Amino acid sequence: MCANFEPISIKQAHLFTSHPLDFDYSDDIYPNHLTPLLFAAPGDDQMQWRCVHFGMVPKWADNTDITRYTYNARSETVHQKPSFKNAWYNNQFALIPVNTLYEPKYINGKAERWGISRIDDEPFTVAALYEIARVGGEIVRSMSMLTINADHHPFMSQFHRPEAEKRSVVVIPLEMRMDWLQGHHNKALQFLQPMSDSFKANQKPRAARLPVANTVDPKQGQLF
Repeated sequence: MCANFEPISIKQAHLFTSHPLDFDYSDDIYPNHLTPLLFAAPGDDQMQWRCVHFGMVPKWADNTDITRYTYNARSETVHQKPSFKNAWYNNQFALIPVNTLYEPKYINGKAERWGISRIDDEPFTVAALYEIARVGGEIVRSMSMLTINADHHPFMSQFHRPEAEKRSVVVIPLEMRMDWLQGHHNKALQFLQPMSDSFKANQKPRAARLPVANTVDPKQGQLF
């Protein structure tokens, strides 16, 4: 599972699509923070950007507090869970562009913050589901990272508590991005593969956190 990540910078947006990334966001994302998301729009061969909440806000939610519990979606049960099944069955697949994922690694019984990034330091894309809901009469866009079991993964199994189940996000490689975004849930599980050996991990102590200025309103504009 992952509850914290560093998204791409605005300057890196051109690496994914020719569409401009024209809204501000934090460089340290936690549940309910706003962050960029990539999706495929009908009739456009380029991926498009949307500003979304990290953590799924299902259509039945009364507010965005639920994002504290819906930032990850287990691939084994995503089709059953009330928070995710609407997005799953409606093929609402998306990509989160990331520079670094943060996970806890336990050293001598104490959790240390470690950053996971590509060996070549290039950004990568994480498989996600998106949702569009009306909360208090306003449109709210949101997403959740899909996760798979990583108990036996040689790299990802080193994170989280020793006795806990190991989970991993799914990295969608460049050549499969549009196929994922335009895919169908009947074939989606074939994309959910373990992380490759092109990643590294380094200790990343948490810096002093500053207030996040969520100045962008994800409720405005198009439905997604």
